[in-house]
Amino acid sequence: MRIVSLLPSATEIVCALGLESSLVGVTHECDFPAAVARLPKVTRTLIPHHAASAEIDALVRERLKTQQALYTLDLPTLAALAPDLIVTQALCDVCAVADAEVREAACALPGQPRVVNLEPTCLDDVFACLGLVGDAAGVPGRARDVVAALRARVDAVAARAPRVEPSPTVGLLEWIDPPFSSGHWTPELIALAGGRAVLGTAGARSHTLTWDAVRAADPDVLVIACCGFDVARTQEDLPILTRQPGFDALTAVRTGRVYVTDGNAYFSRPGPRLVDSLEILAHALAPAVHPAAAEVALAVRIA
Repeated sequence: MRIVSLLPSATEIVCALGLESSLVGVTHECDFPAAVARLPKVTRTLIPHHAASAEIDALVRERLKTQQALYTLDLPTLAALAPDLIVTQALCDVCAVADAEVREAACALPGQPRVVNLEPTCLDDVFACLGLVGDAAGVPGRARDVVAALRARVDAVAARAPRVEPSPTVGLLEWIDPPFSSGHWTPELIALAGGRAVLGTAGARSHTLTWDAVRAADPDVLVIACCGFDVARTQEDLPILTRQPGFDALTAVRTGRVYVTDGNAYFSRPGPRLVDSLEILAHALAPAVHPAAAEVALAVRIA
């Protein structure tokens, strides 16, 4: 089977299922596992590589107003790869090629490859996506084994969570300029780790926040996990946050509980590494309760 992935989380799902050798094409953002970087890229972005956060936000909003996607397919490359299976998504208009463009392209390809559309909004949905891709690729048993191992790790965190006392309020921002809440699976991860989300709603979309709303929430723990940014890139934008009025008065700042994580690798991608995200978050909230997981990056404390 020849598989093309149209989003990084799908690439990670395919590889977690032991199908890396079947991948023939990925997106320009796919970077895990590292070997996928050598594969042909079937997408390109309309976002300038070195744009500032505010510029990226403005561009995203403008494209969404006109219902134009931020990513587009490289149709000649896709056709040359002759995929049997294309894995894509329709969850986020910002994160991938538009679903309609994918389906139109698939219909025009010889043999009309199967298109599997992933739309996870919670952790159980992510596990279901692993099963969906496993079924489509003919490895349902392998998918069940992978999901069982991931669930065991989640259960281990959840079993320790009642020992996190008192339960801290947690604000997780997925963008700084302007501030954005984290919805979908993130509030669920916070709850599983023993915290209480105050800036997002489980299962709901993320949304723009005013700085006054962040200050009013005054979380015990503040986590910065900018969508598409690694830790180093996020740290470049931290002065935008720290210059906000009242930042130094936040409880999380006064108690030294402000963290930066790799949002690109973890919290933004609804794939197997969401379980890594849970373990990262849990350790940051209560290191005495939740030990650091092996081979998982730690959150970086900045205040």
